[in-house]
Amino acid sequence: MGKQAAPRRVGEKEALAVGTTIRGSAQKLNLVAALIRGRKVEEALNILSFSKRAMAVDAKKVLASAIANAENNHNLDVDSLVVAEASVGKALTMKRFHARGRGKSTRILKPFSRLRIVVREQEEEA
Repeated sequence: MGKQAAPRRVGEKEALAVGTTIRGSAQKLNLVAALIRGRKVEEALNILSFSKRAMAVDAKKVLASAIANAENNHNLDVDSLVVAEASVGKALTMKRFHARGRGKSTRILKPFSRLRIVVREQEEEA
């Protein structure tokens, strides 16, 4: 009499990976996520590998995790995977203080972001 298994959060031919604490603002991460939305997985990995943006490194790790989940947990074909969804949200924000002149201080906010990538197996079109 245990707890019932939680229903899947994504579709039958989909796999999910979430990066919960990616250091940087959600706005900057969303610029990187926009580069890979709707693209084939192989093409998305190439884009992230050669991108000059620093957030691309973390986005590539999350995408690689989604691909591994699709292959190992859901038995999906890696060659036919497409990035179905790449959504970005805010996570926690570290608050720090910086000493300024005349005995004053300034608040420094160091934001973290969340990245949720869903890959979907797409049928080959002849």
